[in-house]
Amino acid sequence: MAKHTTTEITSDSIPSDNPIHQRLLSAYVYAQPLLAGNLLEVGCGTGRGLEILVNAADHYTGIDKYESLTSELQKKYPQADFKAMVIPPFEGIADNSFDFVVSFQVIEHIKNDRKFLEEIHRVLKPGGKAIISTPNKKMTLTRNPWHVREYFAHELTDLCKSIFSEVESNGIAGNDKIMNYHDQNRESVRKITRFDIFNLQYRLPAALLRMPYEFLNRRNRNTLDKQDNSLVKSITVADFYLSDKPAESLDLFYTLTK
Repeated sequence: MAKHTTTEITSDSIPSDNPIHQRLLSAYVYAQPLLAGNLLEVGCGTGRGLEILVNAADHYTGIDKYESLTSELQKKYPQADFKAMVIPPFEGIADNSFDFVVSFQVIEHIKNDRKFLEEIHRVLKPGGKAIISTPNKKMTLTRNPWHVREYFAHELTDLCKSIFSEVESNGIAGNDKIMNYHDQNRESVRKITRFDIFNLQYRLPAALLRMPYEFLNRRNRNTLDKQDNSLVKSITVADFYLSDKPAESLDLFYTLTK
């Protein structure tokens, strides 16, 4: 699966990616106690949290746009089901068929975000729940050209409330160790973006920015690793926590009830 590993598809085996990997993994850890029954993951990717999800649910189904990934995961987890598709819609998935849906760090990539949430609502059983996460725009350090958009907490809340009967708004936040890394990251990014005097990162088409973003983001992570390797290596899921203040959190973490 290494061929799919970029700074956007964070690796669990590249040392400098560890802080981001642990941050992403924490969503699975905090979702796990809530899960049961028939579970759908939208955007399973390389299977970062699959061990957690497969053991939490009676049955697991994962969908992702990369058939190479879903094929590999199907071999590794024969007890689960994997489908390759570009979403939305969720083609071939019946109405009212899942007790839970999880989708972590996906909605920011979806052009039609309303249709995406409506499809999650459609496939949930009455009273079923979805858990989604996405970066908090307030905490973003620079434009990510892989993202169609990012959300402030109130924006995502308003969108979800227009579709789901209940919306519980939380966030994934970090302790002092995490915020130390975040501050180092902010300063490192500032040193790069100070040369963007024409604010091109927000003016150029996303497609033109992806290659330089990938190069600079990888270099930035490696720089942070070199200047404080002990910090980068020491970060674990335990350094993140579920917060009831989504607007101040690194990621938004919402539970949605049909």
